Amino acid sequence: MVATNTLIAVGIDGIAYGMFLALLGVGITLVFGLGEVLNLAIGMFAILGTLMAHYLSTAVGLGSVPAFILGVGLVGVLGVAVDRTLLSLVYRSDGEERILLGIFVTLGLSILLEGTLTNFFPSRYSLSLGLPRVNVIGITIPGSSLLVIAVSAVVLVALFAFLRGTFLGKAARTVFQDEVGALLIGVDPRRIRAIVFVLATIVAGIAGVVYGTSATLGVTSGFQFTIFALIVSIVGGIRSIEGTAIAGILLGIVATYANFFIGAYLASIILFMTAVIILLVRPVVGE
Repeated sequence: MVATNTLIAVGIDGIAYGMFLALLGVGITLVFGLGEVLNLAIGMFAILGTLMAHYLSTAVGLGSVPAFILGVGLVGVLGVAVDRTLLSLVYRSDGEERILLGIFVTLGLSILLEGTLTNFFPSRYSLSLGLPRVNVIGITIPGSSLLVIAVSAVVLVALFAFLRGTFLGKAARTVFQDEVGALLIGVDPRRIRAIVFVLATIVAGIAGVVYGTSATLGVTSGFQFTIFALIVSIVGGIRSIEGTAIAGILLGIVATYANFFIGAYLASIILFMTAVIILLVRPVVGE
């Protein structure tokens, strides 16, 4: 019999993992909703943030906070470069051709990044901050999990506030809902897409950095994170940012409990099964 305190602690770890998945899923939803491009490199952007922060803090000798900030900044710079080069080619197409070309380009980018980074970072790495465990009413909670939850929550709230309360955010929502209407009122969809893509890569970088404080990650984790982010985005509604965030948290909790009780391999299977069940039930619930 597993103690109640242990189950609660595992649940908190699940929320932390779910918040991480929510950030990645929202990144996919934003880019697809605005430009119909499935960013299959989202997981590699997250891993790149982890690896850059690790390198800057260990090899260069920067403090943890500057290394984390600069690591995320480097991910954002890569996002700008990708938008200006590869995505410029993708956005010349429309409809299904754009979707297929976007899949081809971002998948190729993911493979390129994985192959390149593996040469420099062949092991698995973590970003230990030495955070102490916190004891709350007899429940021992890793400080790193609380950090993931807190930072992820701040990022999600800031992202929602940006989309709803700023001019650029409202312009992005206009493009999201009606591109022709956006053009008529003077909004440049390409500029908005560029801003949102870079923003999504920065969010992925932040997700990788904060999750790296609670887990040991390697280059090969990137593709797995992309798959999970796709599942989260699809379950939450590929064009619903709020739904994606909720789906990420729920699936993260399910995956963490499954991993605790039956192991990582079967946990992945249960995650897929849960996603399928939600997709099957959701239309019925909505009627």
